[in-house]
Amino acid sequence: MPVHALGPARRAGIEHRVTHPPADEAATLHHEASRRLAALDQRYTSSRRALVDAIAAAGRPMTMPEILGAATGVPQSSAYRNLTVLCEAGVARRLAGSDDLGRFELAEDLSGHHHHHLVCSACGVVADVPSSPRLEKALDEAARLAAEETGFAVTDHRIDLEGLCPACR
Repeated sequence: MPVHALGPARRAGIEHRVTHPPADEAATLHHEASRRLAALDQRYTSSRRALVDAIAAAGRPMTMPEILGAATGVPQSSAYRNLTVLCEAGVARRLAGSDDLGRFELAEDLSGHHHHHLVCSACGVVADVPSSPRLEKALDEAARLAAEETGFAVTDHRIDLEGLCPACR
């Protein structure tokens, strides 16, 4: 199972990859990001594009310091503001870790990568868990039961499992 993480998890041997999408995928990503921002009367500025490029290249949830390190030339003050707009437009989403650092990743429908997360309750690292048919079947059944018991119409799901990463165990 590929898991992407930084920090203590890297020392524990958890894999970390920086990938760059092929040019046609990047063009599609940027076109869709621009379209979503335009729907909110927002422009797809060079700073926002740099933030999207940094998050897409990482292929895993990133903290703000990591994003700032990857998106060179984007001032910290505008990075926070622009990430908020990207989240509002559905281009990125913010994940809460067990530490004080929020993490950001591309919206799943843009990354083409349906996944869930493992969150270390000691160091706060967040690692992706790729979806599998077996896992999705179990989650669909849990969602069906929750909907049946509450009358709530479940339209999607995300899970964050908390525990200890290999470095903190």
